[in-house]
Formats: sequence, C-alpha cells, structure tokens
Amino acid sequence: MKRFFLIVSCLFLGGAGTYVGQSILQGQAPVQGTVPVIPKELSSYREIVKKVLPAVVSIDAQAKTGRIRLPGDEENPERVGFGSGFVISPKGVVVTNNHVVEGADQVTVQMRTGKRYVSRTIRTDPKTDLAIIQLDVKEALPYLEFGDSNEMEIGDRVLAVGAPFGLTGTVTHGIISSKGRSLRMNMYEDFLQTDAAINPGNSGGPLVNLEGKVIGINSAIKSRSGGFQGVGLAISSNLGKAIAEQLLKNGTVKRGYLGVGIRDVDEELAKELGLKEATGVQVTRVYPDAPGDKAGLVRNDVILKLGGKKLHDGRELQTVVAGLPLGKPVDVEIIREGKPKTLKVTIEEQPKTFGASRAPQIPEPGRGAVVIEKIGIVAADLTPELGDALGYPETVRGALITRIGASGLAAGAGLQAGMVIQKVDGKAVTTVRVLVKAVADGSTKSGITLQIRGPRAAAKTVTLKEEEE
Repeated sequence: MKRFFLIVSCLFLGGAGTYVGQSILQGQAPVQGTVPVIPKELSSYREIVKKVLPAVVSIDAQAKTGRIRLPGDEENPERVGFGSGFVISPKGVVVTNNHVVEGADQVTVQMRTGKRYVSRTIRTDPKTDLAIIQLDVKEALPYLEFGDSNEMEIGDRVLAVGAPFGLTGTVTHGIISSKGRSLRMNMYEDFLQTDAAINPGNSGGPLVNLEGKVIGINSAIKSRSGGFQGVGLAISSNLGKAIAEQLLKNGTVKRGYLGVGIRDVDEELAKELGLKEATGVQVTRVYPDAPGDKAGLVRNDVILKLGGKKLHDGRELQTVVAGLPLGKPVDVEIIREGKPKTLKVTIEEQPKTFGASRAPQIPEPGRGAVVIEKIGIVAADLTPELGDALGYPETVRGALITRIGASGLAAGAGLQAGMVIQKVDGKAVTTVRVLVKAVADGSTKSGITLQIRGPRAAAKTVTLKEEEE
C-alpha cells in the first residue's frame, strides 16, 4: 500500500512540478494565476526539422556487376554502400562521407519527396572521409547552409538527421559532448562528439544547430555493439566546408605537407627526452625527398614551432602546415639530442598518394578468401603485403574482411571491408581458417563477439546477434 501511495503522489504532484520547472527555466519565480510561456526550443524542434528535412537525402552506392554474392545481394546485387547526405546548393551538390560512396561507379540519391536522381559525378577526399555528389537537376533543390563549428560549445544542443538502418528521415537530438576529437581513422580529423543517436546509415547526414545550420557531418560511432551507445562523431563543418569547396572547384583537394611521421610528446616522453614541458611532436619517420627530409629533419627530432607558431600536438601541426604558403621557406624550431636548433623548411604540395594506401590485390573466394554466410562477410588472411598496403602496423594479426553482404549481421553491426577481425568470443584469430571455425562454433542467437580494428583505429568489440522475433 505504501508503494502504491508513493506512485499516486508523484503523479498527482507532476503538474505542480512541471509548472515550477517551466517558470524556473524562464529565469523567474512563478506568478499566481499566470500561465508560464515555454521557450519553443524547449518544447519542440518541429520548426528546425521542417527546415532541415527536405534537404537531407539517402544514398545508395552501386558498383559494376559480376561480383560475388552474399545473403541480401539478390535484392541489391550492385550495392557497395548505403548512407545519408545533404544538399548544399540549389544546383544539386550533395555532401556525404567518402566511405558511403567508396568504390561506387554511380549513386542513387533519394530526396524526402521520394524523387530519385542517378549520378556518376562523385568526387572524394579519402584523407578526410568526405565526398560530394553532383546531381543533374532542372529545378532548384532545398539546401542547407554550413554553420561555424568553432562557435559550438560543449553543452550546445544539436540534431542529427539521416537514415539509420535505412530508416530515412530520422531525427535524433542531443548535445555537443566534446570538440576536437581524433579517432585516428583518417589522415585529417576534427570531430565533434555528440550524444545524439547516430547509427549505421546515418553516415554523411548533417548534424545541425538550433538555427538549422550544418555544424557537422555524421561520420562514426564508438561502440561495443556496433550500434549507438552515446558516443557519435561528426566531422566539423569548418573542415567539411573547406573540403567541399575544393572538391567542387578543382575536383580534388590540394594541401601542403611536411612529409614526416609524428607522435605527440606526452609527460612520459617529455621526461624520457629531458624536456621541460610536454609539448610539441616527435618525428618518428622522415619520408625520402619530402620537405622535412630536404630541410634536414631526422628521426627523434622534437618539433616545437613551425612558421613561428608553437605546436602542442600533431593535430595542431597539421593545421599549421595546411595554413602555410607553398614554396615559401619558413623556420622550424626543434630539439635534437637535448639541444635547440632552427632549420628552414619549404612546404610543398602534397602528392595524391601521400598517406593513402596502395590499392592491394584483394583475394577472391577460392583463391584465399572465404565466404562466411553465417555473419555475411568474405574474409582472407591478413598477409604482410595486404597489411602494408592498407596501412596496418606490422604487429597486427587476424583475418581481413574483404567484402560485406548488403544485409546480414555484419552489415547491421556496421562492419566494413578493410577491417581486421582479431578475436572471436575471446579467442585469437590468426588466420581465416581459425575465423571460420570460431564463427561456426559460435551462436548468433546468444551472440558472437568479435574484436575488430581498422588501419588507424583502436580495437573495439562488436556483438553479432539475431534479433528476437
């Protein structure tokens, strides 16, 4: 009886609690006999959504036929990717992620109205995981404007729009959880972190502020299950806008480079090197004939300043390099073997192949690769040649996913070709043969747990489990 009374009391007091709460939100005490006015953005996002939704699209990326088939491919035999995007020009320019359209010969873009456009004009920048699609339109399309991601602060409210799991026109809300994140997935990164729900299929869709302006491009999630767990990542709009403009104007992105591998100087490394403070970046590799090599940089040098600008970490170094003029010598201040030294470096245009993986010869089924229908993938041994071509460290072992079925457990969990499976249900995977047996021994009803990783990403755990009917 006491428990029942408590519940009734809470329900009865709910109205009074709402009244007081709304008044406090207005920043004033409740006045007897007045009806509090609720700020529109606190009660509904409907006006923002009405503005944004018409410009958000779903994207079906297709490649040529003649490939192997997996469960689900019968309906979409040419599909290589699916995701979201948004129009940024009434002339039909669509922004999305590179990984949504990677490997595609053409894409089908569907508007909110159901109207579809087929395009073969796809321009990509894999180093930032961004792409644009040019549609052939006769009428002006609804479009979104880029906002300033630098103006966003932690705690600001945002909406994520896209097609999670193929459910087009889905809107979720949350806040900016952090800024300046890097997952080491791409060569150039500047992620906004949000708790707005982002799932497979949301990739490429917009993250908008309460003005309806795009402040991020939804790109990735950090998850143990492959689904949303409160941590979504969106490429900052300032980075996205700059890349989109270059792709639209030049068809490619031109950027300067120093040509060195680096690591951030943390407290432990600073102590090891005898530095007074943990700042700057340590050179771990110097590429032959690159600007850094020509300037005289060597392995283990610590770069403190470039062009007069102090560096705190690798991300800051990339930003400074990108802002320096090409062909003009600038000072680079370093510490070498405990002694300060100043060199002259001339930033050059970055070669298209710099930092990009060489196209590997992916094994086909029957020639080293195996179809694992139970989870909807094709996998092969991660050989040293494949690992090097894809950018994996020499120490990484496992089975390489070479293909994902259009449907199936792997696709539903957001797995992608190019990822490496290192463990199945806690057991180490050293070859594709070990993977096949481990998957066969596992149960998709109770769940098969995989430890996977990408070339520049930390290992994560994903569970593949059949949905209960």
